[in-house]
Amino acid sequence: MHHDEIIGKVQALSRLPDRGSAERATRAVLSTLAERLPSGLAGHVAAQLPPTLAAPMRQAADPVGGGPAGPSAERFGLTTFVGRIAGRAETDEDAALREAAAVLEVLDAALAPELTQKVAGALPADIRGLLPVGRAADDTE
Repeated sequence: MHHDEIIGKVQALSRLPDRGSAERATRAVLSTLAERLPSGLAGHVAAQLPPTLAAPMRQAADPVGGGPAGPSAERFGLTTFVGRIAGRAETDEDAALREAAAVLEVLDAALAPELTQKVAGALPADIRGLLPVGRAADDTE
């Protein structure tokens, strides 16, 4: 999926007023997701994104720029996830939650299905519930 297509879909799904807002939301979600995922997995996700959207994931996964940030992800739940997105996207938490769900839905369509399953498996249930695959798994439990 190309950069403009991803941003357009995020804008439509989250009902944002312009592409700039959708770009900001997408980058905020991807950066925060990269902090929550193991760095190797974040790198695999970034590899399947357009370079302009892969950059925030790689920067968040490797904040010092000196090699892999390590195998461990930061441990935080939905409240922190949404709070960080809100801060980065300069919006409130309700909008950040809506934007996160939109970005994760578009990400689900952009990634290989096996990678989406790995991402879902690396997230706690409250964040995983924002992913289409996570919602489907919750429905079967």
